[in-house]
Amino acid sequence: MSENKRRVCMIVQQRDVKGGIAAVVSGYYGSRLEDDYDIRYVESYCDGSKFQKLIKAVKGLMEYRKVLRTFKPELVHIHSSFGPSFYRMQPFLYLAKRKKIPVIDHLHGADFKTFYEEASDKKKKLIKKVYNDFSKIIVLSKEWEETMSHIVPTEKLTVIENYCRPQDKSTVESFFDDRFDKKQILFLGELGKRKGGYDFAPIVKKTLAKVPDASFVFCGSGDEADVEEITYDVYSVTTKEKALFPGWVRGEEKDKFLRESSIYLLPSYDEGLPMSILDAMAYGLPVVSTNVGGIPKIVRGGVNGFISGPGDVDSISDGIAKLLSDKDVYIRASKGSYEIADKEYNFDTHISKLEKVYDTFL
Repeated sequence: MSENKRRVCMIVQQRDVKGGIAAVVSGYYGSRLEDDYDIRYVESYCDGSKFQKLIKAVKGLMEYRKVLRTFKPELVHIHSSFGPSFYRMQPFLYLAKRKKIPVIDHLHGADFKTFYEEASDKKKKLIKKVYNDFSKIIVLSKEWEETMSHIVPTEKLTVIENYCRPQDKSTVESFFDDRFDKKQILFLGELGKRKGGYDFAPIVKKTLAKVPDASFVFCGSGDEADVEEITYDVYSVTTKEKALFPGWVRGEEKDKFLRESSIYLLPSYDEGLPMSILDAMAYGLPVVSTNVGGIPKIVRGGVNGFISGPGDVDSISDGIAKLLSDKDVYIRASKGSYEIADKEYNFDTHISKLEKVYDTFL
């Protein structure tokens, strides 16, 4: 324990968990945040069966009790989402409040409609109570600040967008010609309804009708039934040479796909501020996506890609075709993606905003 640094306990997912929350937190390890504060990480969630998740949550809570006793944090920073995460985080919140420790919730949730708007009156009352018990709630975009302001006062909310780590500019620019010729469309994420997985097949069919030499790579995993149906639907409209499903990728394999692909596709129905889009932009990929959550702030029509309504497969395929049919349009969009990522969503800016929130309480 450092005598000079202020002490922060961060409640996180296990480091190898698939998804955006773990991707955000992964950047904190070994970063300037650890130079400026004494950070103690407590893992409360893992991928796996319900039993494995339960055991992880129980062990995390036991470790947290010990941390409260011995490390004596001056601030607790919880990373959460909607659904089961809402219930898992509550013991961490109230154990800290019992010791009068301020608690920040870093909210990565996306499906507010199912979580709150369609909930019973009893559940709505509980949701409002829990979120109002936090000292501060970090949301990922102005759109989510507006959404959450319906259940908590705006003074409890602050916007800190997700971040990316832009690649070397000259290296990215050297990819443009080969990428345009390759015409490979990349998706990274959960294979399911929320991310637009059931729109993959019509998007593939309509895109190939306009750009016959295009191909798709759908990297990700999900519920077994969803993956099976989505894969079946895609292969009913094209061949395995035109659509690849390599499963969840990370590390060097993920880097390879980001380097060699032409366009990033995310036809989501609900989002916060997707790390996958920011990652793609850091590699200079133009983006075709939908106008949900914070996406319209980072995907700007005609600047670094095209944006459509969720489920509008005609518009989505048109956006892909426009980028792959005109090299000048493609390169302008590639440069636009990189510039937005580099100037507005770099890691240092994200950490500075986070530390400003910390210092409000410390």
